[in-house]
Amino acid sequence: MKVLNFLLAVAIIAPSPAFAAELVAPKAEKTRLIKKAKAVANAEGETGAAAPLSPNASPVALPSFSGPSSATALSGPGLVCGPSEQKELEKLTSLNMIEIQRTAQKLLPVNVEREETSARYNALYEKQKLELSPLEYELKRLQLETNISEEKFKKEMAGLREERERLHLANDVARERFATDQVKAESEKLKLDAAMRDLEFRSRKLRADLDVEESKTVAIKADLELRAKKEAWRAETNRDPEYPLEPFRNGVLTVSDRRIALDGPIFYGVADVVTERIHYFNNKDEKLPIFIVIDNSPGGSVMEGYRIVKAMQASHAPVHVVVKSYAASMAAVIATLAPHSYTYPNSVVLQHQIRSFVGGNLTQQKEQLEILQQWYKRLADPVAKKVGYSLDSWTKEMYKHSSDGDWQEFGDEAVRLKWIDHVVHEIRETGFVKDPTDIKDDDKARSRFVLAESNDTQGHSYMRLPRLQPFDAYWIYNPDQYYR
Repeated sequence: MKVLNFLLAVAIIAPSPAFAAELVAPKAEKTRLIKKAKAVANAEGETGAAAPLSPNASPVALPSFSGPSSATALSGPGLVCGPSEQKELEKLTSLNMIEIQRTAQKLLPVNVEREETSARYNALYEKQKLELSPLEYELKRLQLETNISEEKFKKEMAGLREERERLHLANDVARERFATDQVKAESEKLKLDAAMRDLEFRSRKLRADLDVEESKTVAIKADLELRAKKEAWRAETNRDPEYPLEPFRNGVLTVSDRRIALDGPIFYGVADVVTERIHYFNNKDEKLPIFIVIDNSPGGSVMEGYRIVKAMQASHAPVHVVVKSYAASMAAVIATLAPHSYTYPNSVVLQHQIRSFVGGNLTQQKEQLEILQQWYKRLADPVAKKVGYSLDSWTKEMYKHSSDGDWQEFGDEAVRLKWIDHVVHEIRETGFVKDPTDIKDDDKARSRFVLAESNDTQGHSYMRLPRLQPFDAYWIYNPDQYYR
């Protein structure tokens, strides 16, 4: 029993896998070992001492202790020992125990190393476990977030699926409605087609009637156009104006449609009309004469008149001024300074000094007087030289013929005094090629010369002149203050 208890203790202390395998031996191996043990015991009996163990002796496999109990394992079926056999067995067991102790001593460092390795492995395992614990926590958190996201996504998808189903239903309803509307539309279209065919039939009938009426209308229009053309032909002279290079021959002056009317007072804007037409006729033809026809003009602005004089003098085409009734003051200056001038024998031409009303203090009046003197010198001096006077003698001569300085003469006398170049007894206006009664506005420029007539508180008629430009003055014949 002691031997069995010792073997059990050793097996518990160092149960190596190889040793455990050897302990589990078949029954034949056990029988062989018993026979060997008997042989050893017989040898010891003869010598009286135990045979020494060979260094190369292999450990003897013991019966397995993994059974129900040690006693049962040793005294199981097939194992019967007598006293001598028991003794031999004990010796053999002792030898085996020695060998087992030696083997245990040899395996002790390996077992220690194994324990240390196991301890280090456990420590490393725990360390890795500690290091991986945050990652495992993060992994679990991410898994939870993923699960939450998946649930949210599923929820959203459920809503979208529901919305999709609703839209499908709405589309189906709309499709059915559209189909119904289309059927109605087709029905309406058929009705409209029928109505259109009816209308087209009526339209064709109306067009046929209109064609008949139109043929009648065309005939009437053709007749009316023929009448209008005849009337237009009768309203015109149906001949071109005459453009002689020498318009004055044998006492007859031939005026073409290159004429400019200069009637009424000369105020702001009149120079634009006259000079623009002078430039236009020059651009059209520089050889044919231009005519400025003065029917009745009392004169007017010195600035406007001066521009007209300069335009006449700069014109390449010859400018001819014609006085038919009356030319006074600035209008007389224009006629006298014209390159060519004509007058009826009984027309009137009037020359006088500049007249003006000045206001303000004495210094201002003196300044205005100096401006008027300059204007008079610049415009009257060329007139005086043309008629053969100095400016002073020309002024004195005016007052010799009239106490108020208004020297007026009939046309034939004005020609003798060299105010006008020629007396004309016949003026042929070849430029009037249309019936004047049919012309509502035969001369747009004429409307710019017309001022509105008014009555003052005393009942006297007058015409208000526009405001003068700076440093301008009216050189106008105005004895009854009609122009104000």
